Amino acid sequence: MIAKYNLTGPRYTSYPTALEFKEGFAADDLVKAIARSERSSLSLYVHIPFCHKLCYYCGCNKVITRHPHKADIYLDFLEREMATRGPQFQHYEVKQLHLGGGTPTFLSAEQMSRLMAMLRRHFVFSPSIEQGIEVDPREIPLSMMSHLAAEGFNRISIGVQDFNPVVQQAVNREQDNEFIHALVAEARTQGMSSVNLDLIYGLPHQTASSFAKTLEQTLAMDPDRLSVFNYAHLPERFAAQRKIDETAMPEPAEKMAMFRQSIEYLTAQGYQFIGMDHFAKPDDELAKLQRSGALHRNFQGYTTHGECDLLGLGVSSISQIGDCYVQNQRELKHYYQQLDERGDALHKGVSLHRDDLIRRDVIKALICNFELNFVDIEARWDIAFTEYFSTALTALMPLADDGLLAISEQKMVVKPPGRLLIRSICMCFDAYMQQQLRQRQFSRII
Repeated sequence: MIAKYNLTGPRYTSYPTALEFKEGFAADDLVKAIARSERSSLSLYVHIPFCHKLCYYCGCNKVITRHPHKADIYLDFLEREMATRGPQFQHYEVKQLHLGGGTPTFLSAEQMSRLMAMLRRHFVFSPSIEQGIEVDPREIPLSMMSHLAAEGFNRISIGVQDFNPVVQQAVNREQDNEFIHALVAEARTQGMSSVNLDLIYGLPHQTASSFAKTLEQTLAMDPDRLSVFNYAHLPERFAAQRKIDETAMPEPAEKMAMFRQSIEYLTAQGYQFIGMDHFAKPDDELAKLQRSGALHRNFQGYTTHGECDLLGLGVSSISQIGDCYVQNQRELKHYYQQLDERGDALHKGVSLHRDDLIRRDVIKALICNFELNFVDIEARWDIAFTEYFSTALTALMPLADDGLLAISEQKMVVKPPGRLLIRSICMCFDAYMQQQLRQRQFSRII
């Protein structure tokens, strides 16, 4: 099964994927998309690109520096972007805020307060807003937890990756494991309502046995959510990954063993397997929404706010407004230059046509709920499902024959083994995947 279906493919945080974004998407195109959108709730994402140290595995958009004043300059330009975007979104209420990176906690307490004051000045925050932030446990004082709580943050995501010091050294991410425990404890003391821990499998020197120990250490902290990511080794795209010893990396079968044991162990301990790489306690909002068929997925991964448009601020950030996607300039110098010249940082985008919207609904249903009701799609889009998707259904037959899914006249259900290969299933509905050369730009599924 691994050999047969371990293709390269997207993670479907959007459809179409970012590869379909085209240059020349104008500021007026975004204004028109805002006007067409019928939504009044907003999810804000702010990208903070700076990191103190380089992690060899990382494929994120980041800037490695030890100079805190660079963040002050960045905040100056972020405020210019907010001054442009804020008036366009005054009829929206911000229900969700997430800071990602890079390392958002690269910001000092004073810089974090400045950022939050800027956001509140330019956008309308809901009284019950959900505020989340990604945390690097190597470069943060314990006292920062109380400051984040005072600024309204109620969710944190801590990058652990692996507790094994040999693995940490191999990817240049050595950290104090005891401090991570202290950080989680302090977050709970400060009233954080949700703590997420990130792990990565497929790193050098990992084995199923060693990763089992990391899972045990992780659960000792009783996280509300876990993300267990498959390491995507793409050294041709990310120069830092060339520093990784490929001979020490686990084979696909060993990686699958790590992921399988993660699912078995975590579900046995009471966590719900949300899909792809996420787990949550049964009383967590993610788990509840999945059980009710209302889970959502966007560029931040699985999310609880499907009713929101998404506005990304900062270098490389991506927005999803109604029927369009837009992305800011990816390089910091170009981000600064365009804000100086035009007052916005838009670089690429795409307006979705009807077929895109239909396929987006189908892929979202599969990747979020592992089930697709043909009647729902037919009613929503006035199509005959089996006729419209005859090519996709034909492509799915081998997966059905292999026991990965069940197809009836009215619905399709992904079976437990198929959940591990949900990306392969979604790819059958992806019209753009016909361009085979594009597959080289994605990560392998296992």
